[in-house]
Amino acid sequence: MNTFAGFVIKEFRQIYRDKRTLIVLLGMPVIMMILFGFAIRNEITNARFAILDFSNDEVTRAITRQLAMSNSVTLADHLTGYHEVENLFREGIVRAVVVFEQDFASKLMRDRTADVQVITDATDPNLAGLLQMYTSRIIDDYIISINAGQQLPVAGVIPEIRMMYNPELRSANLFVPGLIAVILMLISAMMTSISITREKELGSMEILLVSPLKPHHIIIGKVLPFLVLSIINIVTILMLAKFVFGVPFKGSYLLFFVEASLFILTALALGVFISSIANNQQTAMMVSLAGLLLPTVLLSGFIFPIASMPEILQWLSHIIPAKWFLIIVRSIMLKGGDIMILWKETLILLAFTLIFIGLSMKKFNVRMS
Repeated sequence: MNTFAGFVIKEFRQIYRDKRTLIVLLGMPVIMMILFGFAIRNEITNARFAILDFSNDEVTRAITRQLAMSNSVTLADHLTGYHEVENLFREGIVRAVVVFEQDFASKLMRDRTADVQVITDATDPNLAGLLQMYTSRIIDDYIISINAGQQLPVAGVIPEIRMMYNPELRSANLFVPGLIAVILMLISAMMTSISITREKELGSMEILLVSPLKPHHIIIGKVLPFLVLSIINIVTILMLAKFVFGVPFKGSYLLFFVEASLFILTALALGVFISSIANNQQTAMMVSLAGLLLPTVLLSGFIFPIASMPEILQWLSHIIPAKWFLIIVRSIMLKGGDIMILWKETLILLAFTLIFIGLSMKKFNVRMS
């Protein structure tokens, strides 16, 4: 019995001495609980919408105020015509547009009915459905309030629903572009980090570091095979998306491959950086899975709308490269977006790539010195 007790005490001490394991055991549940608890939301908050008011009367202005006062949506713009709707959606400025017909108030009083249209960006079918429900409910509540106490027949408004980019609300159009970002990030970053840390464990990395090869030669040599394989993966993923899942592709294939190659470079540079701070494959694997999988899935907008998350998580999502690539992929595939629309996201990915490469080079230079 004393032998068993000593063995158990030894195991506790071994875990306590291994700080990385202790952090994973005690810290990971806390991180997962916070991320899942705040990121997984069925409701929406602060989703941006615009108003196209052809009537601009007392009733439409009152309904607009009611919509703007809601915590679910945020008024972003007042439009002057339908020609502005497409650009707002393609640039991702708003997720919904509410359109009031001409003479809205007079038709409501005279005919006891009037037309209002709710146009939503259905590249995210879940968010589009929730926006339709919220806006329709707010409009219905206002109409009920003005009906209260009237002796006239009850007035009513039935919103006309219009879906853009995904009228059938196919979930594949949401998940497949997101999976492209997740798969490329995890495979590129994780496999690169594990490959380089394997060299450390075998001792061959030290030989490379004292060889005539410069640090950038070592990094490029390690990264180049994974870059080629990842580009092959892009072709495979696109073929599966088109022919198996039926996801449309409305944009430029050339632009998509350029953007995807840039994102792969970002992921590979991140993998090199992880390998530069990890001492073994196990650590690299844990950092890649815990530091990339959870944030990429939860904070990139892959499944849950970022606008519905607490503000601190929205700010945190800005440092997730997959978030910016996901915007690019959905815009190119579903909206036909071009570089004039996606230049900001492209520059952000380029900045991430340069930062990770710079940090990795600095770390390798330190090791050589």
